[in-house]
Amino acid sequence: MLSLEWIEAMPPEPGKPLVMIFGAGHVGRALARALKLMPLEVLLLDQRVEELALARDLPTRLTALPEADLRHAPQGTSYIILTHDHALDFLLAAEALRRKDAPYIGLIGSATKRAQFNRFARDQGVDPAPLVCPIGAGTCHDKRPEVIAALTAAELITRLTAPVSLSQKYP
Repeated sequence: MLSLEWIEAMPPEPGKPLVMIFGAGHVGRALARALKLMPLEVLLLDQRVEELALARDLPTRLTALPEADLRHAPQGTSYIILTHDHALDFLLAAEALRRKDAPYIGLIGSATKRAQFNRFARDQGVDPAPLVCPIGAGTCHDKRPEVIAALTAAELITRLTAPVSLSQKYP
């Protein structure tokens, strides 16, 4: 029989995994809206007030130093990087890879951007292998923000729900 004592004795529901999306442009907003429907905590970050103003229905943070937000994120946070600036994208991706505790690190781009990032990362002493770039690629080449968001959301959830030991997940 269900009782108050039985309910109070139940273990707390585990926290939702945090996903930080850097870049509140059209793809970032579409992705945050898609992920908001999932059992995740989503945070959309940008340096541009005008882009965040278009995301009033989403959890957002205006940030002058997104790399500081990344450095102070809880262990096990996933990062998706799609800012308006390739240099900032590279800086954030390298910072995320240095942490070594992220189950998913994704970067919007192309095969060319991936090759450029690989060179940048190696010059910084960072292993680029864990980075997913381009995000949501699969076999679909549709560039509409909502399609990229759906494919990336599926990619992220697949990664987060994959059976992995904690030692593999957080070396």
